[in-house]
Amino acid sequence: MTIPHRTKAWATGALVLAAVSACSRGTSDPADPTTSPAVTASSPTAPETSASPTSPTDAATSSATQTVGSYVSTIDEIAQRSADLKMLNKVTTGSELTAERRFLKHQRSRGERQVGSTRISQLKVQSVNLDNSAPAAGKVPTVVVDVCWDVSKVDVLDKSGKSIVSASRPDMGWTRYTVANYHYAADPSGGWRVASGQDLEQSPCAAS
Repeated sequence: MTIPHRTKAWATGALVLAAVSACSRGTSDPADPTTSPAVTASSPTAPETSASPTSPTDAATSSATQTVGSYVSTIDEIAQRSADLKMLNKVTTGSELTAERRFLKHQRSRGERQVGSTRISQLKVQSVNLDNSAPAAGKVPTVVVDVCWDVSKVDVLDKSGKSIVSASRPDMGWTRYTVANYHYAADPSGGWRVASGQDLEQSPCAAS
């Protein structure tokens, strides 16, 4: 996929979370999740979750939404401070991992850096599927999460310190993430990773 994902779009004026989904659209995702009622949370960062989830579905929702928050903050940290790209392994996987690593390496080679942090203005869990019947074939537990992101406080500077963000860049928008756990049997809470992302064509939420 070619967007949302923050970094690339900042410079091009396309949708803003560009790096992450850069390769997600058009790739194979884990098994399609079954639809369940949406759960909505509003927060500038990762949504607060129950300390003691009461069911496997609640536990998966809690872990997956925390992973999305960690994913956003990890990308910020790498883009801001040239932190170790290996940090990506803890929050993303598959084509999403490949796309982020490639984009951030190119950004770093050009001497560009991010100033400011991305905010999560709203988060909606759209579905949860805990089918772990064929991990080798990609049929693993997944949680689909819609995120309204806010990059109004984010700038990207070139090596001379000049902003390269287009004046037409949208500061807010929605991205749908699929969060998967390929190690659910061994690690049902800590194995969640962002596997793909796709921009949504809908009105942005309120500013965070």
